[in-house]
Amino acid sequence: MKTSETISPERQYNTKLGLNLFVVYLLLYLGFVLGNAFFADLMEIKVMLGLNLAIVYGFALIKMAFILSLIYGLMCKSEPASDSVEKPTPAATSEGKLDSPSGESLDSKEGEQ
Repeated sequence: MKTSETISPERQYNTKLGLNLFVVYLLLYLGFVLGNAFFADLMEIKVMLGLNLAIVYGFALIKMAFILSLIYGLMCKSEPASDSVEKPTPAATSEGKLDSPSGESLDSKEGEQ
């Protein structure tokens, strides 16, 4: 399991992708809200099947949310799965000694005797 200090490239890509898609949806929604607030006459125009622009735009927003979620799901990168738990290995110090996982210093020559 990765620590919170390191963020994988996959997670960075997924975050950036998600935020970009969120901005796209936010702009579409902002257009809907501003259109209803400032151009109410325009939103009352019948555009198809007797439905006004506000209704059609609202349903289009719902469909876009679904489409954007599919795009995210298809483009999202998965992080490599680690089946085994990584155990820390002893690290060599500059003096030729080994550090144990518990932090104790082990002399490499002591093990040879």
